[in-house]
Amino acid sequence: MKKRVFSGVQPSGSLHIGNYLGAIRNWVKIQDNYDSFFCVVDAHAITVPQDPAVLREKTREVAALYMACGIDPAKAVIFVQSHVSAHFELTWILNCITPTGWLNRMTQFKDKAGEERESASAGLYDYPVLMAADILLYKADLVPVGADQKQHIELTRDVAQRFNYLFGETFVVPEGFIPETGARIMSLDDPSRKMSKSDDSAAGRIGLLDAPDDIRRKIKRAVTDTRRDIRFDPDRAGLYNLLSIFELLSGWSREAIEAHFEGKGYAQLKAELGELVVESLRPIQERYHRMRQEQGYIEALLKEGADRARPIAESTLHEAKVRVGLL
Repeated sequence: MKKRVFSGVQPSGSLHIGNYLGAIRNWVKIQDNYDSFFCVVDAHAITVPQDPAVLREKTREVAALYMACGIDPAKAVIFVQSHVSAHFELTWILNCITPTGWLNRMTQFKDKAGEERESASAGLYDYPVLMAADILLYKADLVPVGADQKQHIELTRDVAQRFNYLFGETFVVPEGFIPETGARIMSLDDPSRKMSKSDDSAAGRIGLLDAPDDIRRKIKRAVTDTRRDIRFDPDRAGLYNLLSIFELLSGWSREAIEAHFEGKGYAQLKAELGELVVESLRPIQERYHRMRQEQGYIEALLKEGADRARPIAESTLHEAKVRVGLL
């Protein structure tokens, strides 16, 4: 039997090239070799305030972009987290065996809550347990994620091992998969920070549905430095970020890229990168818009995906309930 993969993206904000290069493109590559489950994690999105109508629309947008990027619903299960209620039920069971000390160590909560920690929602604090439930319900062997989710995968492993120790072997202890290149695409206007859907400024991210002229303009204005030579140097964060995007989209080696831009300036790099990004996103955007024009198409696929995911999730939930004495 194929090993199983589970991963997902929140439908808060608009998907950007960092989501594509760091996650979705890797899912496309592995869907033939793994039993694949790719979720739109809308329940994670409501850990911070959301406009309900916007959330509903963004949920469908993300699902359509999954498929536009190349995830095939005939090969992978694509579904919405909230359409399978077992995610919420297992979260409560796992809450009851997860020490608060483990959650207190989660750096992402500290980053997102900031100075407003006392007014942040309990859901935001408990986010890692819901993520653990998402993964463990499907007994996933592998979880492809961005570098910022590494700590959450480690907690998921701890929770699975603790449950198995207390109640008997129930969950698969998953492995995280973080690609060596592309796991952390940085903001164009502040390359010290990761490119983010929730950033107040859209100048730092390239949306998968951005217009070509907007893409070119954002890259043209991207932060670099005062030097002229074009080299892959991690200490030159802005340049390194642009070159990493070029590397991932072109498929060229780093040596070939450096040779190509030898003696050329940042303006030439940015111009060529702008065209490369535009042409790379063009087929994705065309497929996306075709799908959205078909009335009811996305909804039907998501219903089918949930119907495929639900029996697997409910079987695991039933097993967990029996283990802890609820059944």
